Amino acid sequence: MAANILQWFPRTTAPFIANAPMFGFADAGLATAVTKAGGFGFIGGGFDFRSESTQLLGLDTLLTSARSILGLTDGQPLPLGVGFITFQPDGFIDNAIPILQRHRVAAVWLSFPQADADHLPIIQAIRRARESSEWDIKVFVQVGTVKAAEEALRQGVDVLVVQGTDAGGHQWAQGASLISLLPEVRDLLSRTRSTDTAILAAGGIVDARGCVAALGLGADGIVMGTRFVATSECPAPTEIKQTIVSGGDGGVSTIKSIRHDVFQSTDLFPRQYDGRAVIGASYQDSREGVSDEEIIRRYNEARQAGGHQRRTVWAGAGIGGINAVVSVEHVVQSTQQEVKVILERLRARF
Repeated sequence: MAANILQWFPRTTAPFIANAPMFGFADAGLATAVTKAGGFGFIGGGFDFRSESTQLLGLDTLLTSARSILGLTDGQPLPLGVGFITFQPDGFIDNAIPILQRHRVAAVWLSFPQADADHLPIIQAIRRARESSEWDIKVFVQVGTVKAAEEALRQGVDVLVVQGTDAGGHQWAQGASLISLLPEVRDLLSRTRSTDTAILAAGGIVDARGCVAALGLGADGIVMGTRFVATSECPAPTEIKQTIVSGGDGGVSTIKSIRHDVFQSTDLFPRQYDGRAVIGASYQDSREGVSDEEIIRRYNEARQAGGHQRRTVWAGAGIGGINAVVSVEHVVQSTQQEVKVILERLRARF
């Protein structure tokens, strides 16, 4: 078995639940609420690592706020993590790592590199910083293929976040759902005797049933993204939360495509990645033959008017299992409690 992730993060309770580091939505309020509820909170740190980056300035502010919310003094470890999008890694080592080190965050999550090998210099720099300052930080790397998992293992990561194609938001354009991907990655760890590496499952999990399934497939814990958007602590607009709550039949009402980014002029990701989102007005327009230029014009017009009706709603195929906006504490603790109920029921049955 892999190392015990609950021992690495002693404030967490079983089963291990983290929120996805959704940039713009996973802020200090959401991440600290997850941590306080017995999960593990992540803040979305962005993708711009230049010295003048407003994203890094904002991250520093968010981490200071998280420290205040949790009642921690300077120098105390911060029991949450930060997730980054790494397809433009220039400046990460010089500008992002010092912020993480100063706040003594417990984890860093890396995702979406141009090439899998691109993470190695970053991970090596984090290790050097960790050893030089007795900084206990774990490295998470998100993977969507077995090949990406193999590369991450060679780099010595602590946690593989295995993302299946049911996930909301950005992901591998060509991949598999957790039901086939996760066991193959677990077998990879067994073959390579990577006993110090943990696995988290991500992609379509919205409740205890998905959590039990992921644990049975070989995960040590889970990540939820879409489920945490529809919480009272998430800063997402009410319209986005209501779109998620009212959605259903996720295999039909959501779709994987680069078009979601094209329509709102955020098409920055390398082509091995796309994203799953709710089929909204812009996507419907495209299906009906409206040009990209006109869709972008309509999107910008709606945004300038302060509306969210054309905003991309990133959401996973499990959207039909989300029926209400609830507190983060309710999501974490009810999921954990229901997992135990399901496991007892299965034990009695077999």
